[in-house]
Amino acid sequence: MPPLSAQQPRRPARGVPAAPAPPAPPAFASTLDRDATRWVDTTLKAFTDDQLVGQILMGRFDSTYISADSEAFQAIAALVRDVHIGGFVAFGGVEPVPSVLLNPTYGPTILGQPLELAAILNRLQAAAATPLLIGADYEHGVGMRINGGTRFPRAMAFGAAGDPALVREAARLTGREARALGVHVNFAPVADVNNNPRNPVINIRSFGEDPARVGALASEAVRGLQEGGVVATLKHFPGHGDTAVDTHLGLATVPHDRARLDRVELAPFRQGIGAGAAAVMVAHVEMPALDPTPGPATFSRPIVTGLLRGDLGFRGLVVTDSMLMDAISAMTGPGEAAVKAVQAGADVVLDPEDVRDAATALKAALASGTLPRARLVESARRVLEYKARLGLHRTRTVDLDDVMSHVGTKAAADLARTTAERAVTLLRDEPSAVPLTTPRNGRVLYLSVLDYPSNWRIAAPSRTVIPELRKRWPTVTAVELSDRTSAQELDLVRALAATHDAIVAGVFVRASSGSGRLDLGPGVVRLLQDLSAAAGRRSQPFASAFFGSPYAAVAATALPSVLVTYDFGDYAEAAAVRALAGEIPIQGRLPVALGEGLGVGFGLSRPATASTAAR
Repeated sequence: MPPLSAQQPRRPARGVPAAPAPPAPPAFASTLDRDATRWVDTTLKAFTDDQLVGQILMGRFDSTYISADSEAFQAIAALVRDVHIGGFVAFGGVEPVPSVLLNPTYGPTILGQPLELAAILNRLQAAAATPLLIGADYEHGVGMRINGGTRFPRAMAFGAAGDPALVREAARLTGREARALGVHVNFAPVADVNNNPRNPVINIRSFGEDPARVGALASEAVRGLQEGGVVATLKHFPGHGDTAVDTHLGLATVPHDRARLDRVELAPFRQGIGAGAAAVMVAHVEMPALDPTPGPATFSRPIVTGLLRGDLGFRGLVVTDSMLMDAISAMTGPGEAAVKAVQAGADVVLDPEDVRDAATALKAALASGTLPRARLVESARRVLEYKARLGLHRTRTVDLDDVMSHVGTKAAADLARTTAERAVTLLRDEPSAVPLTTPRNGRVLYLSVLDYPSNWRIAAPSRTVIPELRKRWPTVTAVELSDRTSAQELDLVRALAATHDAIVAGVFVRASSGSGRLDLGPGVVRLLQDLSAAAGRRSQPFASAFFGSPYAAVAATALPSVLVTYDFGDYAEAAAVRALAGEIPIQGRLPVALGEGLGVGFGLSRPATASTAAR
C-alpha cells in the first residue's frame, strides 16, 4: 500500500461527474474561544432545574430507519422535548427473534444504516433547544455498528502489528467517519490491560498485557480520534482487564493492592490522560484497595473524584459505562443509580434503564440537597463546554450529501486490510507446513470450528475464508462444527479427512459481551486432536487459524501449525488465507503471553513465497 499521504482519489466512472471534495468534518478544539465561552455561560445561566438535570443524561436509540411519526421516533423526540436530554448514544439495530428451546441460534443484532443515522440525528438536533451531544461505541471503527462504515481490526490485532502509526491513522479515520454521521464522542479506546486469559469481555478489545505498550497505543488512538474531530474516551477506568466476570452479567472485583494497580491497571490511563484524552469512562468494577466500601467504581467518590480527578489530575468529561448492565441494574433502580453516579463525580449518566426515572430522581436529590447544586452545575458546564469545543453551538447538523465521501472510504479499507495482514502471528509450525505447498489441484478439507452456533448474524464465520481458499484451491470441502455437532457427524469428518491432501481449520472463539462463554466444545477439541495425530501419521499438512480470542490456542497444543489473528470478520479471514498461501509475510508478534515459550513478543516469521497473480 502506498504511504497514506500519497494515496490519490480514484477517478470517477465514465459519464459520472466528479463530486467536489467535501470539507473535512469539524475539528475538536483544544480550548474555548471567547464566543464559545460566552455561549456556555449564557446557556448555563438560563437553564431551569429540568434543563440542568437533562444535560447530564444520555439515552439510546438504534440507527435503523424510523419515520417521523413512528412510536420509536416520538419516544426519543419526547426525551428531547420533555426531559431536555443532553444527548444520546447511537447503537446499531435489533430485530425480534423467537425465544425457543433446543435450537436458539438466531441473533437479534443487526447493523444500523449511515444515512438513516445522520437523518435521525439532524431531526433531533433541529428539535433540541440546546445542541445534543451524540456518542457511539465505535471501538474498532464505525463499521462495528453501521453498515458501510469501516470496520478496523480489534485493538489486540493492532498490538500484534506493533505499529503506533497504524493505530493513530485508524483512529483519525474513525473520527472523520463518526463526525460525518453526526456522532461526536467515541467510547474508545480501551485502555485495559488484558492480563487475565479468562476475561470474557475485554480480551481482544485490549491492545495487550504490557501496561506501557497498552498505554502508548491507547495514547495514539486518543490523538488520532481527536485529530479526526471526536472526543476520545479512555475506558474502563480504573481497569477491567484482570477480571473473569463480565459486567454485563454481574459485578466484577479486582482484588489487587494499590502498588499493583498503580503499576499495571492505572498506568495506561495515566498515559492516555497525558496524551490529552477528553473523556474517561468509569467501569462497573469493584476495587477494594481504592475504596473499601462495597460497590462499583461507578458509585465511588474516592475513585472518581479522589483518584481520577485528584491523583491523576483529569479535567475532562467523566462518563459512566452503560447503566443498563446487570452489574448496576441488578443492584438498584435507574433513579438511585443515576444519583449515586453523579454524587461520585460522573458528568454523564450513560444509557439509564429509564431516562425519565433517572431525571426525576436527580431533581428530587437536587431539591432535597442530597445532590449539591454545585456538583450538578459543574457537570452541566463541562458538558456544554465540550459541545462548544465540538463547534455544536455554531453547527449541529450534518450534510447528508457528504456521508458517501467520508464513510467507508477506500483509504480506510486499505488501512484495515494492511493492519489485519501485519497482525497475523505464527505460534507453531511443526513440521513446517506454512505456507501450504499443496498444489492447486489438491483437495483441501476446511473445518469451520465454532465455539457455539448462535449470534453470528453480523459476521457469519468463514464467509470469507471459504471463497478465498477456493480461489487458490478450487477443490475445497467445507464443514461447520460446534458444540452442537453430533458424535456421528464428528465421525464423518474423521473419515473425510483421510481423503484430502490438506486440512485447514478456522477456529472461532468469541469473548462476547453477555455470553459468559470462552471455550470450544469438548467433542470438537477431541476431533481436532484426533485429526492432528492422524495427519502426522499420513504426513498430511494440517494448519489452523484462530479467529477471536488468541487464548483459545493455548488448549490446542496438539495442532501442528497454528496462526492467530485476534479478530473476526472479512479482513482477518482474508489475511489468514493469504498467509497460508504464502502471499504475505508473516510477521505478527504476541501482545499477550500464551504460556511457556509463547511470551509477549513471540512470533515465528515467514517470508512471502507467492504472489496473488501466481495463484
